[in-house]
Amino acid sequence: MGSFSIWHWLIVLVIVLLIFGTKKLRNLGSDLGGAVKGFKDGVKGGDEVAKKPEIAPGGSTIEGEIKEKQKS
Repeated sequence: MGSFSIWHWLIVLVIVLLIFGTKKLRNLGSDLGGAVKGFKDGVKGGDEVAKKPEIAPGGSTIEGEIKEKQKS
């Protein structure tokens, strides 16, 4: 009585499919997968973004770099 058999899980699956439908469940799964992928990319890319120096458009120097060079 403490554990569910395969028949219990199949009945639950059928009820969920009847309530939500396959299209909504498919969209939910793809949205969840995209969110997890975005989170993983954000965690991996967070360190890389902090390490990259800022490059101004056109190849000119950034004002912060000029101030650092003048102080040194």
